[in-house]
Amino acid sequence: MAASKPIARPLVSVQFLDGDMATDSVTTAFLPDVLRSPIRPDIVRFVHDNLSRNKRQPYAVSRRAGHQTSAESWGTGRAVSRIPRVPGGGTHRAGQGAFGNMCRGGRMFGPTKIWRRWHRRVNINQRRYAVVSALAASAVPSVVLARGHRIESVPELPLVLSDSVESIEKTSSAIKILKQVGAYPDAQKAKDSLGIRPGKGKMRNRRYISRKGPLIIYGTEGSKIVKAFRNLPGVEVAHVGRLNILKLAPGGHVGRFIIWTKSAFEKLDEVFGTFEIPSELKRGYVLPRQKMINADLSRIINSDEVQSVMKPINKDANRKTVKKNPLKNLSAMLKLNPYAKTAKRMALLAEKQRVKAKQEKLDNKRSPLTREEAAKIKAAGRAWYKTKMISDSDYTEFENFSKWLGATQ
Repeated sequence: MAASKPIARPLVSVQFLDGDMATDSVTTAFLPDVLRSPIRPDIVRFVHDNLSRNKRQPYAVSRRAGHQTSAESWGTGRAVSRIPRVPGGGTHRAGQGAFGNMCRGGRMFGPTKIWRRWHRRVNINQRRYAVVSALAASAVPSVVLARGHRIESVPELPLVLSDSVESIEKTSSAIKILKQVGAYPDAQKAKDSLGIRPGKGKMRNRRYISRKGPLIIYGTEGSKIVKAFRNLPGVEVAHVGRLNILKLAPGGHVGRFIIWTKSAFEKLDEVFGTFEIPSELKRGYVLPRQKMINADLSRIINSDEVQSVMKPINKDANRKTVKKNPLKNLSAMLKLNPYAKTAKRMALLAEKQRVKAKQEKLDNKRSPLTREEAAKIKAAGRAWYKTKMISDSDYTEFENFSKWLGATQ
């Protein structure tokens, strides 16, 4: 969704209400450029996360917590740890460890202080970019539906109502108007979603939670519309000159369902300016533009307009050749020494002949013996055994050894 072009519709229909005068014949309004701005969810999340911290209240534990005892360490030599211990006797508390974060009744580790950096400053241009992105996302039906709003029966987005809605001050009239334009299912969803908050927040004046309904933006200062819609659960009201990113993108999620009055819708160009004309209320501010109107980069490069002004392909370019090592690269060696190929081939053939001659020599030595040669070698072995092993033995005088050597039968 980031940096996408949401809509490019020049006119928006103005929805008239029951009881409007017949003279109010202007049925369309020009689409402000702010609703065609880039949608940047990353900027919206960053700004919302930082601005939402600015309503926090400082909290800290007591400065004396865990230290309201005159504990001292017993020192060494008593077979106990050197943690400070509560003095006295006669109670279970005496002798117990104190002060440490690991002790019962001791202070916490790193006690919280009220001088923590609670608030955050956000650049004004980032804040404006986030508001612009949230407004642009509210004009895309798919994004609004994805956020969970019930806009199936809404005639179109952005939804613009006639200025007569700013004169109502009864909640019953507000409900009637929401039903007439098909926005009441979203308000009813917010009402039905009321539930109890999980966790300890329910003990801290944040007991109930509910979903967000439509946001009503009006343009006339001091309008009674605030009184009419303020009692509807989930429905919020804002002036077009004081738009808040916390309301436009609750939770940092773009796509809030916004209902405009005609006067507020026409003031958007005055408040935020256009792509060419700076804002009248924000000094020197011009709306952010798309980085690319057409995201098809290959189509742009291959277009006739671009190709006609590009330089032709240089086919005669002299590229530097990579220097190759002749000792490792045969083609480089042949350029320097054409005889190297013949010398290498001769060396390989000579090596092959040496290997062959060596193998033949080994095969001759390992050839099998004939039966006569084998019998002659065996007889020579027996003769050596009788002459050397038996006659020269020092154990022939012992009968057992003589039998073992075969001297006696």
